[in-house]
Formats: sequence, C-alpha cells, structure tokens
Amino acid sequence: MSTPAAPDVPPIPRLVRRDAGRVIGGVAGGVADHLGVDAFRVRVVFVVLAALAGAGVLAYGLLWFFCPQGNDTESPAPGERRQALGLAVLALVAMTVVGFAASGTPAAYLVPFVFVMVGAGLVWREFDTSKTAPHSTALTWTRLAGGAVLVVGGLAVIVVAGRRNYGGLSTTLLAVAATLIGVVLLTVPLWMRLWRALNEERAARIRNAEREEIASHLHDSVLQTLALIQKQAGKPEEVARLARSQERELRGWLFGDVAQRGTSLSASIREVGAEVEDTYGIEVEVITVGDLRPDEGARHGPGSEIRRWPALIGATREALVNAAKHSGERSVDVYMEVGDEEVEVFVRDRGVGFDRDGVDPDRQGLARSIKSRVERAGGQARIDSTPGRGTNIRLIMPRPTTHSDADTDGHDDPHDVTDEATHTDEAIDHGKAR
Repeated sequence: MSTPAAPDVPPIPRLVRRDAGRVIGGVAGGVADHLGVDAFRVRVVFVVLAALAGAGVLAYGLLWFFCPQGNDTESPAPGERRQALGLAVLALVAMTVVGFAASGTPAAYLVPFVFVMVGAGLVWREFDTSKTAPHSTALTWTRLAGGAVLVVGGLAVIVVAGRRNYGGLSTTLLAVAATLIGVVLLTVPLWMRLWRALNEERAARIRNAEREEIASHLHDSVLQTLALIQKQAGKPEEVARLARSQERELRGWLFGDVAQRGTSLSASIREVGAEVEDTYGIEVEVITVGDLRPDEGARHGPGSEIRRWPALIGATREALVNAAKHSGERSVDVYMEVGDEEVEVFVRDRGVGFDRDGVDPDRQGLARSIKSRVERAGGQARIDSTPGRGTNIRLIMPRPTTHSDADTDGHDDPHDVTDEATHTDEAIDHGKAR
C-alpha cells in the first residue's frame, strides 16, 4: 500500500538581526520581528536580564554574533532610537548597581568593566557593517579608536585595581590575561566576519559545482539523445526507444542512488528490463513493490535470499527475452513484489501466445531456462499461455526462514495453473494502480 503523503509544513523562518533598522546590533528588533511582538518589550526583557549578573548582556552578545543580518531597509524612528539607547544605559546602570549592592563587587572593578563593554560594543558595531546604510570613513575610524581606547583603558584600570604583589608574578599574569581579553574583544568580530565570508564562498562554490555537474550531464545525455532523435525522425520505433531509454536514465540519475545499482533486487530487475528493452527494441514496464539488499539477506547466514537472486533475475530475463522474440507484442509488463515469506515476479505479454501441449520437444527454453533454473534455487515457475491471448509467467522464490525449504518440490499445482492468468493480471494491474 502506498504511504499517505505527509502534509506540507511551512519552514520555520530563520532568526535574523535587523540591518537598517538596528540601533546597536539589531538583536532586539530581530527577535521582536521573529516572535511578532513589539521591540520595546524585548528590550525591556534584556534590561531585566542584564540586572541578573549580566545575563542579558551575554545573551545579547551571543545573538549578535550567531544571528545573520536581515534585509530590512527601514531605518528606526528617532524616538525609537532614543528609547533603545536609554534602555541600554539603564541596563548597564542596573547591572552595575545590582552587582555592587548584591554581590559586593568593588566599584573599582564594575565601572571599568562597564567601560570595556561600551568600547567593545562600539568596535563590534563598526565591524558589523550594514548592507544598506552608508558609513562615513572619518566617523567609522573615530568610533573604532574610541572603542579601542575604552577597552584598553578599562582593562588597564582593572589590572591596576587588582594589583597583588607576590614577587610580581600575580600582577604579570593579570596583565597578560587582560591583554588577551582585549585582543579577543577587539578582533572577534573580524574573525566572525571572515568566517561568515568563507562559509558564503564555500556555499557559492558548491552551488557552482552542482550547476556544472548538471550542465555536463545534460550535455552528455539529454542533448546527445535529442540529436539522435532528430536524425532518426523518420523511424518512430527508434525514436520511442531512444526517448524511453533517456527517460529511464534521467530518472535514475535524478532519483536513484548510483552506488546501489546492482546491489538490490529491485535495481537488478530494472536493469534486466532496461537491457532487454534496449536490445530487442520493445517497451518493458517494470513495477516493483519492496526491495531486498545484501545486508538484509546476509544476517540469515548460508542459504539466504541474497544467494537466490541470480536464479530469479536470470529467469526474469529469459521470460522477457522469450516475450520479445516470440510474442509479437511491443509491450511487456513486469511486476515484482517482496513479501514477508516469498518474492513474486510476474511477466505478462498480450502477444500471440502458444499451446503448451503443442510445443515441439526440441523447444524447451521455458522449461530449462526458466522453470529448471528457479526450481534448482528452491522456487517455483508457473507458466500459462493461451493462443491469441498472450503469456503469463509467475516466478515464486521463498525467502529463507528458520525451517527447511524442503516443502518446495518444484511441481505445479493444477488448480493454481488454471487461475494463473487471472492472478498475474490482477497483480500487475494492482501494481500499476499503486
């Protein structure tokens, strides 16, 4: 049975920061746009979180760097800008007051720390160049210099305030740590920008390689086939064969896994149909339900179904070749279904058919190439043909179980043979309906 199609779920939009509409980093505005709420409420939440040991400042910084810029073009209103800057100042003041009153952190550490954050914010904002708003070169360099001075000065004050002389070792380590922190604060935005640029370049290179691969495949296959079709325009059968061959190849390239060809039963049956179709110029319609792969059969040990494939595939090919040679029909149907206990393959043509009792003794292709081959592998082959109504061949290969396969004796049940044509037709029509 076909699996019902899953309902289309719209993709969740990605969180992006505001670009032209940003005040500092565009984080609060981007979160507000993503959640569909007012930006003022989001900024108030960041202020409250900033008072909790600076959690709001940390969250704002992480979202700043890990969220890409959006494509908005509307600048913030002057009132909104003043409101956002006022809330930012309030967040810094709240963080300082709470840190001084609740944790007892000396002001000699808190105030320089606030200056460091302000300076880092200035530097980060200038590195985070807007895609839309033009920048003044002099103003940009002024902000960068001012931000660097604030960061370096704040860290220097923290080092001096925390001076503890134990042979000069503690002060030296603190100065080295402050230098590293300053370098990170001033250069992290640059590295993040370079990292994003490299990712964009890599994505563009992958897209370009995919386009070139598609163009090469279309040139080597589709365009060449179209050129052959033009040359064979006066031969409808040849044109149909070329078109079907190209359709099969293109479908396999688009939707199939090339690495799995020949390693699954379904792929092998399809390859046999394609081979006979190309060799004898007929149309072979192959329908498969279920599949078997080597790893599924290997766990059963010796005598597993993987060892029975050659017999089943070879018998299917012989049935198709017989239909192509003797049926006089241009179309042959193949239907394969993998069940829990057995694998069934049906081959049907609507050709001239034959009388089984009137077959010459020297023409034993069906008996030797199909029946004997399948029966030696433990399966059954049932052939039903009526003159003027075509031929139906049913191949049955049991899947291995914990019991012996001795129950399969290779002899046809007369009652089953009588109803073989009806059974085969129903199976193939049901497969096409799927």
